[in-house]
Amino acid sequence: MPSSVEPFEKAASAIDNLASRSILPAGVTRVCPAGRSDESYWPRGFTLSGINAGIKPQRKDLMLMLSDGPASTAAVFTTNLCCAAPVEISKRHLVASAGRMRAVICNSGNANAATGARGLDDASRMAAATAAAFGVSAEEVLVASTGVIGQLLPGERISAAMPALKHASGSQQWSDAAEAIMTTDTFPKHFAVDVALSGGTARIAGIAKGSGMIQPNMATMLAFLCTDASIDPDLLQELLSAANAVSFNAITVDGDTSTNDTAAIMASGLGPAVVDGSDDSRLFGEALRSVMTMLAQLIVVDGEGATKFVEIRIEGARNCDEAQKAAMTVANSPLVKTAIHGEDANWGRIIAAVGRSGASFNQEELAVWFDTLPILKPGFDAGFSEEEAKRVISKDAYTITVSLGKGPGLAVVWTCDLSKRYIEINGSYRS
Repeated sequence: MPSSVEPFEKAASAIDNLASRSILPAGVTRVCPAGRSDESYWPRGFTLSGINAGIKPQRKDLMLMLSDGPASTAAVFTTNLCCAAPVEISKRHLVASAGRMRAVICNSGNANAATGARGLDDASRMAAATAAAFGVSAEEVLVASTGVIGQLLPGERISAAMPALKHASGSQQWSDAAEAIMTTDTFPKHFAVDVALSGGTARIAGIAKGSGMIQPNMATMLAFLCTDASIDPDLLQELLSAANAVSFNAITVDGDTSTNDTAAIMASGLGPAVVDGSDDSRLFGEALRSVMTMLAQLIVVDGEGATKFVEIRIEGARNCDEAQKAAMTVANSPLVKTAIHGEDANWGRIIAAVGRSGASFNQEELAVWFDTLPILKPGFDAGFSEEEAKRVISKDAYTITVSLGKGPGLAVVWTCDLSKRYIEINGSYRS
C-alpha cells in the first residue's frame, strides 16, 4: 500500500494535470484546488461524513451524504443483469420518492451483490437505519455498497454505527466521505466547481471511487454529486444522463462493468434556479459534465496498477456509434494496454484493434498520431522516428488519435496501461 502522504500527492498531481488539459467550460468561475475540502467550495444545504463501522478492520467504510431538506435527485445505475441489492432498492426508492430524496448511505468492504432475498432485506434495513437516525423516510434514502461480491452484509455493524455517523456529520467532511467509499483506490477522489448563472453562482461537487472493474455501462463504480442549484428532478435526470454518456461511460480500466455501478446527484435548491431550455440549463449541464469528467478521469489515473493515462480519440468514422466502438476496442485491448505500459510504439496493435471493433472503414485511409506526432499515414506509410515516438509515449499522459476516414463520427475514451501490479491486486482481491 502507498504511504499516507503519497495518495494525496498523487491526487493533487492528477487534478492539476487533468485541469491543464482544458476540460473546464467557460461558465466555470472557480475550481476547488487539489487536496482542498474547504467548506466554501462545496454546495450549500449538505453535510457529509465518513467513519469506520467495522466492515473493514481499520479504514473508513461508511459514508453519508445528507440534505437539509428534500432535494431533487437523479441517478443512473448499472445495466449488469447481476446487479447488487442496493441498486434494486435505490431504484425503488427513487421512484417512490418522485425524485425528492434526503440522503445517500454507502458502505465499502462488501458489495451486497449476489446475496438474494437476504441482500435485499439488508439493503432495506440499511436505508431504514439511516432514516431512523436522521429523521427522514426510508424511501428518501439511496443505498449503495462496494466491495467483495457474494458475501452477506454485516448490517448490524452499520446500524450500530449510526450514532457515530450522526456525530461526525455536523460539517462537510468531503475527504472523509470520499475515503469511506474507497476499495482498491489509492487516493480519495473529490472535485468541485462554481458556475455563473443568471441568478447567481451555483456550486457543483462530487466524490467518486473506482480503480478496478471499470468499464461502466451507465456510470462508474460509485459517484455521488450534489449542487445547491434549484432544479426540477426531471431536468436534473436529463442533464445527469447526458453528462454521464461522455464522462463515466467514456472510461475503461479493464473492460469490466460492476454489479454495483451507481451515479447520483442531489440538488438542495438553496442556489439559483435552472430552468429547462434556458442558457442557465446549458451552462449548468456543461459544468456538471466537467465535474463528472474530472472524477471519471481520476478513476483512470488511479486504475489498478496504472502508470499511464491515455486518451483514445477516434475521428472520421461513419458515425459516432462506430467511433465509440473503435475507441473502446482500442482502449480495452490487452495488447495495446501492455504496449502502452512498455512504452512501445506498436501501432500495429492499434489498427488491429480498430479492425475488429465492428466499425466500417477503408484500411488504406487509416492514420494514427501519438499526440501531434504522425505515426501512420494513409496508405500504410509508417515512416516515423522511433526516438520522437518514445519521447511522447514515455510521458505519464498523452493522446492516441486514429482517423478512420472522412466521416463525421468522433469519440473520446480515457484508459490506462496494464501492468503486472493489476494482476497482483486482482489475483488476491479477496484475501
